Amino acid sequence: MSRVTRTKHGRPVHHWRRDLVELAALFTAVAVADGVANLVGHGPDGPALLVVSAVLLAATAGFHTWWARRHGHAPPTGHTGARSAAEVRPAGPAHDPDAPAPDTAGASTLWRMRTTVRDEPGSLAALCTALAGRRVDILSLQTHPLAEGTVDEFLLRAPEALAATELTRTVSLAGGTSTWIERADAHDLVDAPTRVLALAARTALDTAELPLALRQLLGRCTIRSLPATPFGGGRGPEPVPADGVLEDTVMRLRAPGGGVLTVERPYLPFTPAEFARVRALVELDSRLGPRIPGGHDVLTLPEGADITVRRVDTGDLDAARAMHERCSRRTLGLRYHGPVGDTDRYLNHLLSPRFGRTLAAQTASGRIVGLGHLLWDGDETEVALLVEDAWQRRGIGAELLGRLVAMAVEAGCESVYAVTQASNTGMVAAMRGLGLPLDYQIEEGTLVVTARLDTAAVGTRATHGGRAERLGDATRRD
Repeated sequence: MSRVTRTKHGRPVHHWRRDLVELAALFTAVAVADGVANLVGHGPDGPALLVVSAVLLAATAGFHTWWARRHGHAPPTGHTGARSAAEVRPAGPAHDPDAPAPDTAGASTLWRMRTTVRDEPGSLAALCTALAGRRVDILSLQTHPLAEGTVDEFLLRAPEALAATELTRTVSLAGGTSTWIERADAHDLVDAPTRVLALAARTALDTAELPLALRQLLGRCTIRSLPATPFGGGRGPEPVPADGVLEDTVMRLRAPGGGVLTVERPYLPFTPAEFARVRALVELDSRLGPRIPGGHDVLTLPEGADITVRRVDTGDLDAARAMHERCSRRTLGLRYHGPVGDTDRYLNHLLSPRFGRTLAAQTASGRIVGLGHLLWDGDETEVALLVEDAWQRRGIGAELLGRLVAMAVEAGCESVYAVTQASNTGMVAAMRGLGLPLDYQIEEGTLVVTARLDTAAVGTRATHGGRAERLGDATRRD
């Protein structure tokens, strides 16, 4: 059968001449073979010639097989430009082949590091090579493009013996500038997209989570939400454009509830990428509006009365105002440290989930008899309590305080403080009941009690056993 090897003008071309040549060669080979067979077979040494020919063919086939297995079918090295096996070595700094292998199983430390490199080919490669020379493993890398240069953020695993100063010097010699470094932990092992999505989900469930999400996204920073109309009257903050303002270590955006949201991080400038992430979270919170998660706990007090503890917001403003009207002037004075006639103006701010979290204790009829506030105050956290006179000294304030402190621990706060009067023995006793280290400061009759939070202590006392201990024989029913 003839073969088709190519096309010409869109039609296949048959090589009939090649077919005729191959057919003639076949007939010639048959004739030659027949002649050789007749010559050898009828000659005097025919059998011997056949045996010798067979041996030579077998030897030739064996030699060909050995040669093919030794050299393979790869073309010579010089034809492809590839280096020989002797020339190939692993990437990284040169090393002595007789030197012992480095011990990579020793103790190590996690570091978060940022440095600025030139925006040109090879800059990042030189930095990575320098880190590899110090046996530093790069676990993750984020790039933050700038107008001039690029900020590279690394999560590193370095030998424990390698100090931060040595690591910084290595980066500087490799071309990195404005280097910042701090210890990291296992939570930083989550990649950036996953972390941002998790923070967005938390923000979507609870308005009060926005400041916490921003702190987890940006690290140590101070977040302040300034209302458009101050409580004491006067002029509000300067308005900001719809897209916000980024000024090195300060970013300002429109607060979801009105006013201005300010984020400051003096020790490390913000990058445009971080500003875009913050703006997206704030926009998400603004579009969803105020919201708090549902759920409640029903507690039985020692005398048998049931109270319900739940989150409240500005939708419970009327019930909270009614509780204020039932409270004595002394109780309100101990809580607000000022003219009691101004308390109603505070409530809308205190109950707003954009400024913190509020827990309420209410009776079976739905009447609120106690309020507990956890307020975000810049980079600090304040706790405050108010219990109606007829329901004081029943453990309600301690129960609310324990839950608020547990929330603060969950949010990653290092401490909480309460501002009260030295004569407010109930608040002081509730703070002491936490079983945490306390600091006291008294200025002109105002007492500030700061509790340093310890996760282990609060986790066992303020969220489980502590509630039952503070309420005496109270029981909990979910």
